Amino acid sequence: MKIGTLGAGEVALAFAAHLLKAGHEVLLSNSRGPSSLKELVSKLGKGARAATMDEAAKAPIVVLAVPWPSVEAVLSKLPDWKGRILIDATNHFLLPSKKLADLKGRVSSEIVSELAPSAKVVKALNTLYASNLARNPKVGEGRRVIFVSGDDAGAKSKVSGLLNELGFAVIDLGSLGEGGRAQQVGNGVAGKDLVQFGD
Repeated sequence: MKIGTLGAGEVALAFAAHLLKAGHEVLLSNSRGPSSLKELVSKLGKGARAATMDEAAKAPIVVLAVPWPSVEAVLSKLPDWKGRILIDATNHFLLPSKKLADLKGRVSSEIVSELAPSAKVVKALNTLYASNLARNPKVGEGRRVIFVSGDDAGAKSKVSGLLNELGFAVIDLGSLGEGGRAQQVGNGVAGKDLVQFGD
């Protein structure tokens, strides 16, 4: 499968490493352009390619992993999503202060969905610290947990299947509104490194 990344920071690179290990192709992109990614792509190895954000966004599954202040600018420059899947891995931190943006009670993933109206948005990959996301999904006899939320059952199923294939245990929290809020920084599951044992 071909997966694009919007952003090439720690979260995108950690996820890319798992994808490549499983034999998928990764189109890595950032706001500075493909030439700035040569060294990172070389380190990631076979299956990784530097791309423009436009190219990366045309993959069947795309990971949004840019800082929150850049989300609107990045999404506004991209072509129509035409129903492709957008994994929202963002957290609404204001960098470099790490204060949280005032969302006025709204859910960050619903905002992302409004900014990419023709995308099927699935919230995932945001609750683990990048250092934990980068680790082996298998922990002894258990599997590291990743939470997913979304309003499109087919998109959630596809993302969940991919995460399961990579070795993670997937827990579906429901809609973007309810589940996305639970995944949001400051709420129940954010920052928790959980391991599931058994089925």
